[in-house]
Amino acid sequence: MGKTIAEKIFDAHRVNEPFPDTHVLKLDRVFCHEITTPIAITDLMARGMDRVFDLTKIKAVIDHVTPAKDSKTAEQGKILRDWARRHEIKDFFDIGKNGVCHAIFPEKGFVRPGYTIIMGDSHTCTHGAFGAFAAGIGTTDLEVGILKGVCAFHFPKTIKIVLNGALKPGVYAKDLILFIIKELTVNGATNMVIEFTGPVVEAMSMESRMTLCNMAIEAGGTCGICYPDMTTVDYLWEFIQDEYATKADALNDYAKWVSDADAEYERICEYDVSQLEPLVTVGFKPDQVKSVKEMAGTKVDQIYIGSCTNGRIEDLRIAAAVLKGKKISDEVRAIVSPATPAIYSMALKEGLIEIFQDAGFCVTNPTCGACLGMSNGVLAEGEVCASTTNRNFNGRMGKGGMVHLMSPATAAATAITGTITNSSIVQV
Repeated sequence: MGKTIAEKIFDAHRVNEPFPDTHVLKLDRVFCHEITTPIAITDLMARGMDRVFDLTKIKAVIDHVTPAKDSKTAEQGKILRDWARRHEIKDFFDIGKNGVCHAIFPEKGFVRPGYTIIMGDSHTCTHGAFGAFAAGIGTTDLEVGILKGVCAFHFPKTIKIVLNGALKPGVYAKDLILFIIKELTVNGATNMVIEFTGPVVEAMSMESRMTLCNMAIEAGGTCGICYPDMTTVDYLWEFIQDEYATKADALNDYAKWVSDADAEYERICEYDVSQLEPLVTVGFKPDQVKSVKEMAGTKVDQIYIGSCTNGRIEDLRIAAAVLKGKKISDEVRAIVSPATPAIYSMALKEGLIEIFQDAGFCVTNPTCGACLGMSNGVLAEGEVCASTTNRNFNGRMGKGGMVHLMSPATAAATAITGTITNSSIVQV
């Protein structure tokens, strides 16, 4: 019987199986940020275990509240900063060099096909776009990962999503993942891997695949995952070119991280998405989804474009194309946060920052702050935000606030009209 990509990664990394269905895996990467890691650091210090298993495999960043907004967040940053210096962790990205974790780590080449990756962050599943097994974990598992370089998991059951057809103009990866979450529901993939396959995924950029995998957790998934292909190789080539004579050699090597044709799945779901329309969330759960057409005219107070879901250069280009030569409504405020300094620089060189500013957007440094209601765009009670982030939980971006999740194109169009709007309308 064949194996899924997740099963192959487990088999290649298994250290032992101390209990039935408890698989201890060797880790290729442990990612850290200043919200969840300081708790682990402090506890390890209290236990006299202030050590790291391999300083080359640990990557750290200050990204959730940056720069610090108050003494508490400054202290969190200081704990991570001091720890990184104490252990001489080379790949630590402090203020000025930092970016949103799930954007900057792939951008630096830290994610590869077949890798095992953990982080104390729900959206670690983003990195599965490269054919890696990447999971968000709790504090205890993070401590063990930092100290020993291992983490325990249950054997992965997999849901295979086959996406056929081709997306219509104006429909993007964000619309697609909202559709999938609606179909699966928020509990539909609990403790499972979601494998994204089919012609639509094959045609996607790495940025779009990261958007897909980023929100696997919103359907309960442990990890979203895509097969590595030449698109993956092209993205990684500057980092792997010394390891392979040609791109074809790299692709041939990465082929071992593709599911077998006779692999067994918990479920296989096939969809023809050729007629899919732009979508938006309603209510306070990611599976509560309607078409933009159904929600058209819904008033908003704020627009936010950014985050680990949709803050990459592809996203900014899409939004800027809608905004070019136009102004945002006087009834709204709009914020854009490029996800990394490199993305900010690209956007600046391409004239995208100027387009955003001319339209009336506030352009901020890379940060996660608004997404989880901590800084740089928190909502007041009763306010509504059109957002390219990943969660619309009650109070997510501010106590009493409402968040409608949507694509960068829809968010840009909504900024222009002040109400939820299909981007095709303002681009006429």
